[in-house]
Amino acid sequence: MVSVVQLHPQGAAAALEALAEGLGGEERALVGRALEFAESLYAGHELSTGEPVWPHALGLGASLAGIGVDPAARAAGVLFAAPKYLAHGDALAARLGAEVAGLAAGVEKLYQLRVLTRATAAQQTEILRKMVLGMVEDVRVVLIRLASRTQTLRWFAKRASPEREAYARETLDIYAPLANRLGVWQLKWELEDLSFRFLEPEVYKRIARMLDERRQEREHYIAEAIAALRRELAAAGVPGEVSGRPKHIYSICNKMRLKGLGFEQLHDIRALRVIVPEVKDCYAALGVAHNLWRPIEREFDDYISRPKDNLYQSLHTAVLGPGGKTLEVQIRTEGMHRHAELGVAAHWRYKEAGRATRADTAFDDKVAWLRQLLAWRDEVADRGTRAEAARRASFDDTIYAVTPQGKVVDLPAGATPVDFAYALHTDLGHRCRGAKVDGRIVPLDTPLKSGQRVEITVAKTGGPSRDWLNPERGFLKSSRARAKVRHWFNLQEGGREPAPAPRPRLVPAPAPAAPKKRKTGAGGRGVLVVGMDRLLTQMAKCCKPVPPDPIRGFVTRGRGVSIHRADCPSLARLAQADAARVLEAQWGEGVGAYGVDLVVTASDRPGLLRDVGDALAREHINVTAVRTQSREDLAFMRFAFEVTDLSQLRRAIGAVREVHGVIRVARG
Repeated sequence: MVSVVQLHPQGAAAALEALAEGLGGEERALVGRALEFAESLYAGHELSTGEPVWPHALGLGASLAGIGVDPAARAAGVLFAAPKYLAHGDALAARLGAEVAGLAAGVEKLYQLRVLTRATAAQQTEILRKMVLGMVEDVRVVLIRLASRTQTLRWFAKRASPEREAYARETLDIYAPLANRLGVWQLKWELEDLSFRFLEPEVYKRIARMLDERRQEREHYIAEAIAALRRELAAAGVPGEVSGRPKHIYSICNKMRLKGLGFEQLHDIRALRVIVPEVKDCYAALGVAHNLWRPIEREFDDYISRPKDNLYQSLHTAVLGPGGKTLEVQIRTEGMHRHAELGVAAHWRYKEAGRATRADTAFDDKVAWLRQLLAWRDEVADRGTRAEAARRASFDDTIYAVTPQGKVVDLPAGATPVDFAYALHTDLGHRCRGAKVDGRIVPLDTPLKSGQRVEITVAKTGGPSRDWLNPERGFLKSSRARAKVRHWFNLQEGGREPAPAPRPRLVPAPAPAAPKKRKTGAGGRGVLVVGMDRLLTQMAKCCKPVPPDPIRGFVTRGRGVSIHRADCPSLARLAQADAARVLEAQWGEGVGAYGVDLVVTASDRPGLLRDVGDALAREHINVTAVRTQSREDLAFMRFAFEVTDLSQLRRAIGAVREVHGVIRVARG
């Protein structure tokens, strides 16, 4: 139960006017309840930057209202930190509804994705891609995060902090490109200019000074140009509003650096914007502008017929304006302008009741566009072939879960905590025994969702369960994780522990030259039975031990001592019946050939038997018998051959595993 104390109710009441702009009725009431709840909940709390949580929430909410998001997003923005301070996860839903609570929970998860500033730009961009894809189910979560970062930079602008350069660098690498990709220009410009101010204060001041020195002259010039264009548009019967267009310091600096231009050489220091009712009016207005002023060659862009990747549309032209000075003119419709300023936020429509709806018929297309634009075609360096790019664009088949430390892990859709553990580290997967998802204990076969925080519980020792390989049990979705589990059991069945430390060979492997034929079983030369000498021994056919397998002997009736692997199930049954006949044994120094069986399961195909045989031949394996059978597109092969020791057997198993189509390799 959360105890709510009413503190400074006038603070929430005053903030409501700004945050509920354009809202009425139930929508306004929802934002009001969120403000009242947040004010009391945040009292006395600060963010890691030192900023009090309550003022941060108000600035964040004002930014969201400024870009026109829906009431639920504004309420969730104000309550961005609520899940952190609430003792019970259901308290927020009880107060403000499931939609607001779900958005706030999504924002909290997004906050957990920490980006290390020491990472390379490519690593950071990849983290961003994963972050956005994980949260793209509701874009409003990302908009809230962008508004929050904007408010953090505003806080740093008021007071110096050793952290602000790191935040600024992260913003330019991560958040400003994201705002650009989502088309939220209002936030993009502020994120860029504030970050640039912190990272390059001298350059920022110099450009700001140049802008300020000629401000009056430039404003007078723009006023004359606006009046002239308005007259010509009216004379031509083209409806439209003409205004000056603000310039942003970061974009000015970038353009000067990229094009090697001086401040006065930039075409868009002086800029006009024309807003018209329809697309046909855009081209009519363009004709008027070009008749009024001479266009500059190669400075025209038609983003209406060829929109940018973020669906930005406008006509851009540069002309020699009054007095022969360069002047940029942008022409667009009201709808294009709304999208240019608000981006994806411009496409959310809501009923009076405040429930999200898809009011325009093109909404589905816009969501599809959102998923496509997150592939980062322009701002990310080429990462490979078209096929790889297409694979990265297959968002629906991938989810993104998060470690408690904020690391993003990409997994196939339907992946479980076991898949998650193996994706982090093979040993973590082997020892996985339990999981918490978003703080709650869940079964290991629970399908994960994007954005969930997953914590793995492990045993000190042990290995995976065979049940994990049963597809009907649903423990594993990832083929990589399944392969790691199979590999672990293959190593066990092959007589090899999964630990990487190699054991010393007791018997040297044969030289690459043609091997000499050896007597299988080594008679009594290769095995010493403790306490006995010159005792007849033979290798047990049930487990076929090979040096340096741990071994034990069993006294047979009339056939000497049968040598078994120490973990042989048959030996265990014999010992249970007559323990006195079990003897300790160890490998001697004699060199011999030991018969083993290898069972191979593979996808059936032409040439499979030949390829497996070639793999064994490359390891100088003397194959003595082969049995094969096929069933349901699978091939089952059993090879009998001779090796000198376990090292040679391991090499043979490894070689066979590399053959295309092989699924499982184990000792028979």
